[in-house]
This record gives sequence, structure tokens and C-alpha cells, in this order.
Amino acid sequence: KFSCEIYINSKYSEELASESLEWIKVITGEDFSTNGDMDNFYEILKDGTLLCRLVNCIKPGSAKKINQSTMAFKCMENINVFLESAREMGVPPQETFQTVDLWERQNLNSVVICLQSLGRKAGNYGKPSIGPKEAEKNVRNFSDEQMRAGQGVISLQYGSNKGANQSGINFGNTRHITVLK
Repeated sequence: KFSCEIYINSKYSEELASESLEWIKVITGEDFSTNGDMDNFYEILKDGTLLCRLVNCIKPGSAKKINQSTMAFKCMENINVFLESAREMGVPPQETFQTVDLWERQNLNSVVICLQSLGRKAGNYGKPSIGPKEAEKNVRNFSDEQMRAGQGVISLQYGSNKGANQSGINFGNTRHITVLK
């Protein structure tokens, strides 16, 4: 194996993979092993059919056609349909994966990340979700007067100006240099 592949696989979490499979089992109502080891995770998801059924359970009609064929391009088409549906449901692009990450088993960790992200979005569709609850938007609107008032304040976050003068910051005593003749 390449060292890059070993590094990528070292980030894989069997615990999160198992949690993702448990969640898929709850959403789809299907029966399969939820063991989080890489071999089981890959075997269950590789053809993309379960992933397509998952997105259809979360948001009906997401995957209009699920290929049952085991031909490579048909399986990869299923995975692509899943990825498009996940993005439509709000999974950020940086939390999705490339089709080959799953199909060629290149980066199963990114598949876990995508499922965890989709799991957080499922609550928006009235389905059980997994992982930490997503933060809600908290927009604050300040008046012009409030904005101007804040401009003159020097926050303690900027630190203290003790020991600072126009020539820079001095800590402790200044350095005395004696010139010998």
C-alpha cells in the first residue's frame, strides 16, 4: 500500500462508521451488519443502492432511478445520484466525497464524513439525526449609532499596552550597552 493510502485510512473511525450504518438501518428499516470495520462498511455501501434508498427515505423522490446492476458504471451512477441528493439536502461540498473514494475504496473516511453530515441534515426532514446538533443562524443587526460607538472602544482582546511606546514594546529593563575604548 502507498503511504498516502495508509495515512488516509488511519483517519477512518470504526466507531463513526458503525454509528453511520446504525443510522442508515434506522432510516431505511433494512437489516444488515452495522459493524464499522472497513471491509463491512465498504461491502454494504459500494454499489450505492443502499445510499440511494437512504436519500429516498429522507426525502422521497431524491433518487429517481436506482440501478440494480453490478456493472461498475451503474454502481458509480448510483453513488453519484446519492452525492447529488446529499448536496441538495444541504451537505456542504467539502463534506462530500468523490465517487472513486467509495467505489475504488480510496478514502472511506470521506464517505463516513459525508454520512455524518447528511445525518445532521436529516432532522430538517423530520427524520432521526446523528452527531452534534447543527448551530442555528444568529444574525445581529446593529444601528449606525451602535456601530460608531464601538469604533472608539479598545477591547481587552487586543491585549495590554503596558510596556509599549512609539518605538515598540519593551519588557523589563532596557538594555544598556557600554562601549569600550
